[in-house]
Amino acid sequence: MTRRVRQQHPPGRIEDVAASYAADRLMDEQVILRAEHITMDFPGVRALNEVDFALHRGEIHAIVGENGAGKSTLIKIIGGVYRSTSGRVVLYGEETRIGDPREAQILGVRVIHQELNLLPLLTAAENICLGNLPGGRIPGSVSWRELKREAEKILSRMQVRLDLETPAGRLSAGEQQIVEIAQALTTDVRILIMDEPTAALNRSEVQKLFDLLRGMAKEGVGIVYITHRISEVFEIADRVTVLRDGVCIGSMLVKETNENELIQMMVGRTLDEMYPRKWGEPTEVLLEAVNLSTKDGLEDICFTLRAGEILGVYGLMGSGRSRLSRALFGVAPIGGGELLVHGQPVSSLTPHGARRLGLGYLPSDRKAEALIMPFSVRKNLTIANLDKYSRGPFLADSEEMASARDWVDALRISTPSVEASIASLSGGSQQKVIVGRWLDARTRVLIVNEPTRGIDVGAKLDIYRLLDDLCRSGVGVLMFSSEMPELLAMADRILVMSSGRITGELAHGQANQEILFERAIARG
Repeated sequence: MTRRVRQQHPPGRIEDVAASYAADRLMDEQVILRAEHITMDFPGVRALNEVDFALHRGEIHAIVGENGAGKSTLIKIIGGVYRSTSGRVVLYGEETRIGDPREAQILGVRVIHQELNLLPLLTAAENICLGNLPGGRIPGSVSWRELKREAEKILSRMQVRLDLETPAGRLSAGEQQIVEIAQALTTDVRILIMDEPTAALNRSEVQKLFDLLRGMAKEGVGIVYITHRISEVFEIADRVTVLRDGVCIGSMLVKETNENELIQMMVGRTLDEMYPRKWGEPTEVLLEAVNLSTKDGLEDICFTLRAGEILGVYGLMGSGRSRLSRALFGVAPIGGGELLVHGQPVSSLTPHGARRLGLGYLPSDRKAEALIMPFSVRKNLTIANLDKYSRGPFLADSEEMASARDWVDALRISTPSVEASIASLSGGSQQKVIVGRWLDARTRVLIVNEPTRGIDVGAKLDIYRLLDDLCRSGVGVLMFSSEMPELLAMADRILVMSSGRITGELAHGQANQEILFERAIARG
């Protein structure tokens, strides 16, 4: 048991001194995890420098910071993946050296990473009990009836419903998140660490997850919650710790801070500097939709996009927002109406044809729909414009390399080399690579769907600056987003969608969050 030096109290009534000691003792009992002076060195890099962190029993403690701030390194040390260069971890009042993730689980520490680790072909019940399979009558067998009963008992404790016979690969992102948490509860979990748990969830799934976490906290579980979404800190967390460049900038009660202060601590900039839009006068029409419809539910879509403007599109889940973004790039077929590009009608549109017409597309799921993960940064940057580098059946590698380096420098993409794997880059740098791809192809119309999803505050600022620069160079940007603040701050005009139709169009300065929401729930 670690010894703690007590604060020396000034002389006074013995009742006051006794009460003060009792309060100190209670505080000690409430701290279930303490990381003290944690330093972590990798070859040539100090990822953490003398970081202190404490988690209380029954609290939800958020950790925020830009990519590279040290958040993941800290939780990997607590979760037994890494051993720190120096410093110590104190669990439940005792200094502990956690050798590996399995040992961390035995100690009641469970880490749920952003990339979920379910086995897609096994059922939800089998995934929940994986690692703690109940034995059957025959040695080495599994009692499937007991397995299902145990899974049902855990879900009942969580107060959620789930079809336990469904393969995990067919569950929604929110349901998969629930299965991961349920899996953690098959052991005596006392500390739950979650890394970006809402990145792929819709709003209703986020609320279910938050209700679940609040219930677990009431039962005494300490929860470490890592997020890029500052708004979530104020919705779910009791305390927040800010990391920047491997250093702990500060820890505080959430009720004693605000969004502007957190952002300034994270990136050294104020909230007012987050949306660097320099307004100009839009010019010619680049893209026009006239009574556009699709077989999957879009009807009578009408809008114009001009050079030098950002046209925002807002809508709730199921509004048709993402369906429209795909249709405009030829990913989904257009069923009726007319689409005009540079004033010329387009009869049938494919992604290849859209690229030829000067359209570019940044989808909401960059890894599944935009990036080629085994490829390098260079190949991902230039793949939309290979004609530029073709020399007969061959590619001019030196020209492609030089162009990729120019884009990396111009867009400030953080990568050790253009030959580095795209998978090694942060989310923000990956987004910049996709935008750079379309700049290399001389795109005039850029369609971006959730351009800042899953990236940190600093990378968001870079993306906003990039979109503003594109507008001032004469590009038209169609910005599909579920983030009201960024649309209100960045868009010249905002279209609101509901049930596959446009229910409103608002100029910059005419809209606020209440108006957008009212239009978003209106019947199309």
